[in-house]
Amino acid sequence: MCRTAWCQIVGRAGKDFPVAVPAQGGRTLVCVPDEPRPAPPASGDAARVDTGGAARPGLGDAARRAPGGAPIEPLDPPMVPFAVAGIVVWAVVGLVLLIFFRDWLAAHDHENWLWICLSGFLSGFVGLAVMLRHDANRRRRRAGR
Repeated sequence: MCRTAWCQIVGRAGKDFPVAVPAQGGRTLVCVPDEPRPAPPASGDAARVDTGGAARPGLGDAARRAPGGAPIEPLDPPMVPFAVAGIVVWAVVGLVLLIFFRDWLAAHDHENWLWICLSGFLSGFVGLAVMLRHDANRRRRRAGR
């Protein structure tokens, strides 16, 4: 086993297999992990891990329960206000730059910032259309419960 600092770092990166590191004089050091890594659980076992009530992604139904055992619903807020807020922010920033900083932008060759604000403003409408559809599906999902 290699105990140099370089092998320790490289050995940690390749914990499941030995790592060959070129050394001085044309030699090669083989860094072997200190202790073998346990095998990952089978795909079905991951859903049965007890998390103690803490929500952890990818652990199945047990992770989505409060400590009292009641299921925790995912947060699903209406998204249209976020899209509208983004459009408003891009519009306000663009207008502020256009009205108050136009000369500074021209002097420092940053006039493309106005185009960036315009593209953010216009692409916000695409996002708004997507969020309108998302919220319609959200209402339909909630009505079906």
